[in-house]
Amino acid sequence: MTPVTRYGLIAGNGRFPLLALESARQLGYEITVIAIQEEASKEVESLAARCHWVSLGQLGKMIDICKQDGITEVMMCGQVKHAKIFSSIAADWRLLKLLATLPAKNTDGLIGGVIRILADEGIQLRDSTMLLKPLLAVSGVMTSRKPEKDELADIAYGRRVANALAGFDVGQSVAICERACVAVEAMEGTDAMLRRAATLVNGRRLAMVKVARRREHLLFDVPVVGLDTIPVMRETGTTVLAVEAGRTLMLDKQRMIDAADAAGIAIVGQDAP
Repeated sequence: MTPVTRYGLIAGNGRFPLLALESARQLGYEITVIAIQEEASKEVESLAARCHWVSLGQLGKMIDICKQDGITEVMMCGQVKHAKIFSSIAADWRLLKLLATLPAKNTDGLIGGVIRILADEGIQLRDSTMLLKPLLAVSGVMTSRKPEKDELADIAYGRRVANALAGFDVGQSVAICERACVAVEAMEGTDAMLRRAATLVNGRRLAMVKVARRREHLLFDVPVVGLDTIPVMRETGTTVLAVEAGRTLMLDKQRMIDAADAAGIAIVGQDAP
């Protein structure tokens, strides 16, 4: 009998970890979930072989769980809100020690430090999209409606702005109107960025451009869009969404595309520069 492949999955918020767990079950992978108490949905319990709950600051407990369950490879799936770094969550001694060594509390610094600590303990991080490759955005127009000429110009301008910002930890998306950057995503997230942008353009339409960090890997902080994105785009007059092909997860992908078609929204995947 072929041995069961076992992985660990660190679950943040949203549908990303749920879809990854559903895929793992179909593929016959046995998954131990380490669910972030402040972020993850209770639904992960029913999809995991084993589920352990930890607070965001309990790095030592996370390592102990991996060792206890014989986990040497883990995936990070789902968002952990960056603003939580500045909350009152208590850090254990391992996380405090890490934080003291970081020159900046940005995503790359924090998670990069965690990766180094895990590696020192014999625990390797795997590609977070490993179980969801079919949900990655493809190159080209994915909706019935193609972007219009002025929307394409906004996308091109937005990509230049977003790629220039990709090395800084200020979010992954920008809102563009008539070749002007109206808003840049920060800790508030994409939806709040679009709502803020809509208050500034007096009813003119917006384009949203989302890019991935300039990294070779997809270990963490993978751009994600989903079905919930479409109602917010419709509400804010955002008529086109451009994402990076092969590097952006589209959760509930076909339903998202169908909803975009119904709303007259264009979605396009573009190759990374």
